[in-house]
Amino acid sequence: MKKILILGAGQSTPSLISYLLNEAKENNWFVTVCDMNLELAKQRVNGHPNGIALEFDVNDAAMRNKLIEESDIVVNLLAPVFQYLIALDCLNFGKHCVTASYENLRVAELHKDAVRKGILILNEMGLDPGIDHMSAMALINKIREKGGYVKSFISYGGGLPAPEVKSNPFNYCITWNPRNVVMAGESGALYKEQGKQKVISYQQVFNRTWEVDIEGVGTFEAYPNRDSLIYEKIFNVKKTETMVRATLRYPGWGETWAQIVKLGLPTENFKIPNLHQKTYAEYIDMFLPLNISGTKIETKTANYLGISPTGKIMNNLRWLGLFSDEKIGGKVSTSAEVMTDLLRKKLPLPSGGRDLVILAHEVIAKYPKEKREEKIVSTLVEYGDPHGDTAIAKTVGLPAAIAAKLILQNKLPLSGCYIPTHPSVYVPVMAELKKLGLKFKEKIQKIK
Repeated sequence: MKKILILGAGQSTPSLISYLLNEAKENNWFVTVCDMNLELAKQRVNGHPNGIALEFDVNDAAMRNKLIEESDIVVNLLAPVFQYLIALDCLNFGKHCVTASYENLRVAELHKDAVRKGILILNEMGLDPGIDHMSAMALINKIREKGGYVKSFISYGGGLPAPEVKSNPFNYCITWNPRNVVMAGESGALYKEQGKQKVISYQQVFNRTWEVDIEGVGTFEAYPNRDSLIYEKIFNVKKTETMVRATLRYPGWGETWAQIVKLGLPTENFKIPNLHQKTYAEYIDMFLPLNISGTKIETKTANYLGISPTGKIMNNLRWLGLFSDEKIGGKVSTSAEVMTDLLRKKLPLPSGGRDLVILAHEVIAKYPKEKREEKIVSTLVEYGDPHGDTAIAKTVGLPAAIAAKLILQNKLPLSGCYIPTHPSVYVPVMAELKKLGLKFKEKIQKIK
């Protein structure tokens, strides 16, 4: 009996776990689901005869090593900071590993060792990163097969509440790890537009937004995401004049979040003593210079930011509770942890509400022999089930689950460290996702 070890049972895992439990029943496999929260792990397993839930501390090396050694494959959904640790353990014990987070550079350096061990360490098998890479590669290869090349590549991704959900002034709900929302944009952005490289600092990312229309859904706001230029090499598209990867939000998100960044709240560079004992107003005051005019914390904040004390942005900050006399509480030691807890409390997906996932590629393809160009828009729009799995859970969890199944069935003939840009990975995974209803719609427009 082959054994699957799943590390982490958080918001992105329900679809992954249920998929692998169903496959375990069909294939005589066994699934062990581990999480710090035992009750959550039990909820995910839901009494399935081919599964068990365990309380798990990733820092317990003896337990971690025992579980990995006894498994055939590890699906790691823990925080990215643990990616290298788990990959190294899998390498030591000769076990395959699948993750949904961005590939750590130290993990990538394990490639030759993984080849020698004959194991596959497959990273970025989620939504973004994951489905975005796989769908992009499928589209790019289709263009190549027709004798063309990519002249412009713009990719958008977003996990959002459905348009009908109007539960807060931010038009946003937490359906995945809130830390990722808090720390978004921290690396700034690097991209290419009309042949020119563009660099945006963290402080300016949320000020440099633009409108994007998604057919059948509505108008969104986009901001550039990380280093887009590395994808020229990853996707092997060396003739691009434009290469941009961007994140989608509802209009208005950027103007408020830009001020939160200006205050310096999304930082985890240092631990602040006794932070949990402070009120939110005292917390904000720590980030303001001493010489800022004003007697009330709201006035001082507005003066520092150079915004209206009665405008929309200040109302949003006030709604979050950032000027309140409520104690922060909890187990927080960094400013980013305060903001993470605050977003989790203030921006939940309401009961009965749906979330929404959007992935869209806007590609201009050039066909030299035919002397023509065309614009291809390839879009995935997926809504969550208000009484079942969220769209985030489906789109993040299913790619990793499918990959794990294919590895156990010896249908992924690779060894080493990979992301899903290899056809051996993305062709079968995208085919299975399509069967499960996760499919892209293409619209092609002739340019000249």
